[in-house]
Amino acid sequence: MEDHKIVQRNIALQREWYGEPLGDRVRRLVVAFDVSQAYLADVLGISAPMLSQVMSGRRAKIGNPVVLARLIMLERKVLTPEVAAGSRAAIREALEDVRSARPTVSRDNLPVGTVPDEQGVFAALREIAEEESLAAAADRLDDEFPAIADLLRRAGKAG
Repeated sequence: MEDHKIVQRNIALQREWYGEPLGDRVRRLVVAFDVSQAYLADVLGISAPMLSQVMSGRRAKIGNPVVLARLIMLERKVLTPEVAAGSRAAIREALEDVRSARPTVSRDNLPVGTVPDEQGVFAALREIAEEESLAAAADRLDDEFPAIADLLRRAGKAG
């Protein structure tokens, strides 16, 4: 199979397995945490070349479930008010928390094939931030991450 067809197939599989291409998810983390791709790979516990291959679609999946769990942990930490506000100390702390984490992956703590309940997501966001904070974070994310900004606004209004 030609290289570009393999890449396209792998990206399609990533959409199916992970909800979107892993390159998109990783690039958002690189921007949100203002780190290099190599540094992010180190935090996740994966080699930089392997992360690059996953991001480009030359590989379809992250084979180590702990690495995937850490990726999800970082995606969740982006939503904390201090990290979303760009606090360098909070960003460093979040990265170090994830780097040192030893998540266990089981059917109870990393559900596969389920879509989160929107109201549950809203409730979780409202537990960590007031409506004004959610709106402020949404304003900051509007240009680069409009879908996340919309989610934060809806979470604030749902309370």
